[in-house]
Amino acid sequence: MLAAARELAEIGDTIRAASIRATETLTGDALRGALTRTPAAALQAERAVLRAVTNRKGLGYALAGGPVGTVGSKLGGMVGARSLAVAVMTTSLRLRIAAVTLDNPELAEDPLLRRLNEAVATDHEIEAARALCALVKDRGAARALTAIAPVFGEILALRALLDQNPLNDHAAWLIASGAAAATADPVTGLSNRAIAILDTGAGAARPIPPEPAEAERLRRTGSLLDFLTDLCVVGPTGRALIQTVTGPDAKERHVVLAPGMKIGNPDGDSPGDLLGAFSSTLLDSAPYSRALTKAVHDYGIPPGAELALIGHSAGGAAIMSLAQSPEFCARYTVTHVVAVGSPIDFKRPTSPRTWVASVTNQHDIIPSLDGQGAGTCFDLHPDWYVADYTGPGHEFPACHSIEHYTANITDDLHEVREHIDEQLRPYRGPVTRSQLYRLYDAEPAVAALRSTAATSRISTAAGPVELPVRCDDGVAVTAYFTVDADAAAKLLGGARVPHTGGRAIAAIRASDNRRTSLGAYRELSLGIVIEAPGGPRPSSAWAKPGTRSAGRGVRLIDAIYTTELSHAAAGEIWGHTASLGVLRVTSDARLLRVVAGTADETIMTLAGPLGRGLPAANRSLVVYSDLDGAPARSRIAQRGRRRAYPFPHRLRLTVGPSDHPLARHLRELGIAASPVLCLVTRSHRSRHDAPVRLADH
Repeated sequence: MLAAARELAEIGDTIRAASIRATETLTGDALRGALTRTPAAALQAERAVLRAVTNRKGLGYALAGGPVGTVGSKLGGMVGARSLAVAVMTTSLRLRIAAVTLDNPELAEDPLLRRLNEAVATDHEIEAARALCALVKDRGAARALTAIAPVFGEILALRALLDQNPLNDHAAWLIASGAAAATADPVTGLSNRAIAILDTGAGAARPIPPEPAEAERLRRTGSLLDFLTDLCVVGPTGRALIQTVTGPDAKERHVVLAPGMKIGNPDGDSPGDLLGAFSSTLLDSAPYSRALTKAVHDYGIPPGAELALIGHSAGGAAIMSLAQSPEFCARYTVTHVVAVGSPIDFKRPTSPRTWVASVTNQHDIIPSLDGQGAGTCFDLHPDWYVADYTGPGHEFPACHSIEHYTANITDDLHEVREHIDEQLRPYRGPVTRSQLYRLYDAEPAVAALRSTAATSRISTAAGPVELPVRCDDGVAVTAYFTVDADAAAKLLGGARVPHTGGRAIAAIRASDNRRTSLGAYRELSLGIVIEAPGGPRPSSAWAKPGTRSAGRGVRLIDAIYTTELSHAAAGEIWGHTASLGVLRVTSDARLLRVVAGTADETIMTLAGPLGRGLPAANRSLVVYSDLDGAPARSRIAQRGRRRAYPFPHRLRLTVGPSDHPLARHLRELGIAASPVLCLVTRSHRSRHDAPVRLADH
């Protein structure tokens, strides 16, 4: 059945080519010139060609190609006039849906799916919309996508070719003919490429250490399952891993592991975000592949060395961009490419000697983003090893995760695993070196801050500290609570505390500083919003808190640091009251959890759902302290995509029975159980300047 569908698609493409040629003849210079030389014969020829491209019993309404043909075909589409080429191609699409249905009988047995397929195939737009709404209402969006995933591309292309929207016809034809990746949304016709080209970063990569728990889980040997396990460890976090393996022949080879799309909205920092997934799929070179190239260069792989590229999802598309880059392949020998759950059908390696494997789950929609899915009738890569399977537990988006693919390859796809492992035999052996990289769209903005900031070196009891202290990657959380204004003023000993209705504002700030000039460390602080010492009288607590013009900032009361050097810097350089402790900061798009304590007890926990967030400007933070008995001010310049969560009432602060100063002060302040505002910055970058004594100004 797929063979017949392929033949019909080829016939449809040939008919369309004939239609384009006929339209060119009708509108071309040759026919217009003949009208002046031999008018009678030319008019007869013109009528014959016009009849050919408008005759329902022939090519149908077949104006196509060129300015006139494009306008004519769009006008015809708007009134429902169709060509023979479209009729043949839609028949091919229906055959493909029927063929996939044989392998996935639930598509025919499920009444809701059958209703949707029939409505799309018979060009009943209203009924198709109703059928889709009924499916989503009954199953939910995730299960509805899972159900139609095997024929997702074919349904979209069929609907687009039959509807009255002329803007989506070209994208639908690309999907149906298998000619190229779909460059537009087949529903609306909006250009995907126009979105993809917004991703213009040059790419950047910085070596970072793994977390201790991650380092323990990284595999010490090279095999397909080892590499997939390492992809699971790294996860879709905007990072990549490069390893060196000593093969069975005692020769060193190298492996680049590129994870999938970073979860969340485009963040302007990571090339592996949603925008990066578009650009990696549609463009030959994108920030993700350029960042990987810079990671490979930084790693120090010698020219001519052999590389295996292994990627998941958008990472698979990015490594295929490397494999098809003449410049990259001129410098390194790319021997193997393994893409898992990736849209790579229209990418080709530069070297014919590069062995390529593609593993896709038919219920995973992501590999079909380039327009070709389970229902494709084209053998686009006869020289590739392609495993397109369906198996148990295939609900989307869970079936797209690297963990799900790894489990399927481990437990269900024995033949696939053995075949790919055999091909990767040169890379089977001990891992002698591993390096994790943080990937960026462009050089981190903090680098610019660093280049313009004067540096100094200060000695502390725990070692030297270079100022300003820089953080190049981390997560920062600031939660603002109401507290008793009198208690706050008493605790601060006369500081000017703005308040409203007897309530002042306290800030709990926690950060996981993964890569800094002090090394990796975590910190948590409790502070009160105050006016600048010697400044104007306190105003409302809500009047532009933290603005530069008012000099308003945060006076720290307590702080916890997790390393000796960061603790010493806080006390000896900035004059903060601080202690050593244990801190965990975890945050995703919906949940936040901050736990502070000591080795023996929990001091406080801030945990719960964040609710709906809004983009927020990332302002510098002014911090006040007492330095050798004199007031001092320092500024923390901050960068990174920040989101604000107003009144997250399900986010709760719990203070333990501890006698730690932080716990005592939280109780004394009468702090509210939930914050009035929570600010979360992922991919956090900052620069903490040296303190300035206010008495000197």
